[in-house]
Parts: sequence; C-alpha cells; structure tokens
Amino acid sequence: MAPGLLCAGGDLSVERLKNAYQRGIFPWFNNHQPILWWSPDPRMVLKIADFRLHPSLRKTVRKFARAANCQVRVDFAFEQVIIGCATTARDGQPGTWILPEMVKAYLAFHRAGFAHSVETWVNDELVGGLYFVAIGQAVFGESMFHRVTDGSKIALVALACMCRHFNIDQIDCQQNTRHLASFGAAEISRDIFSQAVQQRVSVPGPDWHFTPACWNAVAATKSS
Repeated sequence: MAPGLLCAGGDLSVERLKNAYQRGIFPWFNNHQPILWWSPDPRMVLKIADFRLHPSLRKTVRKFARAANCQVRVDFAFEQVIIGCATTARDGQPGTWILPEMVKAYLAFHRAGFAHSVETWVNDELVGGLYFVAIGQAVFGESMFHRVTDGSKIALVALACMCRHFNIDQIDCQQNTRHLASFGAAEISRDIFSQAVQQRVSVPGPDWHFTPACWNAVAATKSS
C-alpha cells in the first residue's frame, strides 16, 4: 500500500467527505481507480505565523490591493474555480485528479457550506483562484489555478490574510512541494496534525468573506 493511503471505495457524499476531513483524511484518485482515501505522514501545513512573501510578490499584492479594477471575491464563482483547477495544465502532470465526479462532489460540498473559493478578479475577469475546505476552524487547502502571472498566488495570500483576520492559525497543504515551502509551509507528524484538526473542527468557524482590511495582514508576514 502506498504511504498515506488508508483505504479504497465508498462514495463522495457530503456526509462522507465531512466525516473524512474531520479526521484529516481526503480523497485523491485518478481515472479508472476506485476512490482512494489518504492521510499522509508527515503532513504539509502552513502555519499562518510562519507565512512569508518574497519581496517581489509583496509588491505585486500591494499594487493589486490598491488598484480599483482588482478584487478578491469569496464564493462568487466556486464552480468556475474548481473547473479552472481541473482543466489547467501543470508541469509534470499528464492529467488531473479533479475528475468530473470530484467536481460534482465538491460542488455539493460547497452548497452545504464546507467548500469555498478565493478568487482573483481583474476588470471583472476571473484570472486565478483556489478552493479550500473549512470545517469549524480547520482549513484544508485543495487546488489553485491561474490565467495570469501570480493570479493564484494572490488568492493564496488573500486566504492567509483572511485566516489571520479570523484568528485561524494554520492551513493544511496535504503534500510537500517546493512552491508551498516557499510560503513557509513545513511538515509535521500525522499524529500532531490529527490532534490539531480534532481541536479545530469543533470550534465555530467564520463567515468567510474578504474585506480590504484583510490586506493589513500582509504587513505582518515575513519576507522570504
């Protein structure tokens, strides 16, 4: 069995997804595979206190925040975001794990209030974004896409700023990647991660929304 793989089968109903995420478990599978359920050890986590920005991206974010034609929106176009994540070509990946059944499942999860999108808009055009799962104060990052340079990175910064604004202290990143590590994400043990999730899912979460005041958190981030 592959490291982190717990089991195969089941369905992608809202109830099953919620029960899985509450235990730090997520689905990830390819076409022609059964539904596979994962809980990696170690787990990649972005502690908001450790979030950092490269100086060039900090300048980009500040310019975006000041521009009248630029906006961050939350849950305005969730379906467009998840389809964007599913259809964007990625280096070293011949296909996507966000299959049609996953899109359908997370649309239902979104309607149930557990999946959300953070969207980067320029001139009323969606140019990047990400979607994430939130149960209580437990936040699980899922996937990002961009159509212009830094479109997805701005959305990630916006999510981190919202988390700081709402006193949420970490974002699950699932797998270790150089890209996530550049923002300050690091590995922790599965046991520590699972304990943290258990503590956070029972605490009431925020009404996810973005206001210009959230950008103030950029000033508190570290430089990479």
